[in-house]
Amino acid sequence: MIRPSQGQKFKHFKGGIYKVHFIAKSADTQDNIVCYESLTHGGYWARRLEEWQETVDRPEYQYIGPRFALIHETDAKNKI
Repeated sequence: MIRPSQGQKFKHFKGGIYKVHFIAKSADTQDNIVCYESLTHGGYWARRLEEWQETVDRPEYQYIGPRFALIHETDAKNKI
């Protein structure tokens, strides 16, 4: 599993593009929390690292795979 780090961009399985800003700790549970920005829709979000890294099985989207997939810089350049 990929541990996201600052500045990396990821594609959500529904198609949105997100930029990671940092990993924080929950004051209540000590869980690692990914803090990220939607480059597609705007806004800032936070999700537990465990959820960020999980595999999703969503038949309504005909999709089984990672919730977030790392966008490699070479992939992004090839799409321009």
